[in-house]
Amino acid sequence: MFLLIFAVWLILNGKVTAEICVFGLCLSAALFFFMCRFMDYSVKKELLFFALVPLLVRYLWVLVQEIVKANMAVLSIILSPDTEPEPAFVYFDTDFRTETARAMLADSITLTPGTITVSVEGDTFCVHCLDKTLAEGLNDSVFVRLLEEMERKEARLR
Repeated sequence: MFLLIFAVWLILNGKVTAEICVFGLCLSAALFFFMCRFMDYSVKKELLFFALVPLLVRYLWVLVQEIVKANMAVLSIILSPDTEPEPAFVYFDTDFRTETARAMLADSITLTPGTITVSVEGDTFCVHCLDKTLAEGLNDSVFVRLLEEMERKEARLR
């Protein structure tokens, strides 16, 4: 983070001189110290984030795939003249340890067409589905498995 702050300083200055570099190094060090002292920032947390980046990229790729699949499913429900959608509320529990994982799952469910996360109370999710077929396997979805894997990796690295 220190190097990022220093790089932004150099970019915003537009030129590199000895005075600008020395002042930038001092300013970057002071800001970095402030972040570590008062904003609950640590290098360990940053390294943890970088360790989770491959899983986050995989998660985003799976999210895009699921959005495309859900679009096709909703499109077939809408365009099929003899299929009448049967809306449903689905309740399921998860075993997440962090609020971040719960929020990511709720957002991912809402981002996929045909499903909306209505509420999250503790470990219980309430999801409204356009059709009951869209609700199948929500409690053991690929999102849940990937988020659990992220939590396990985070726990090992802490």
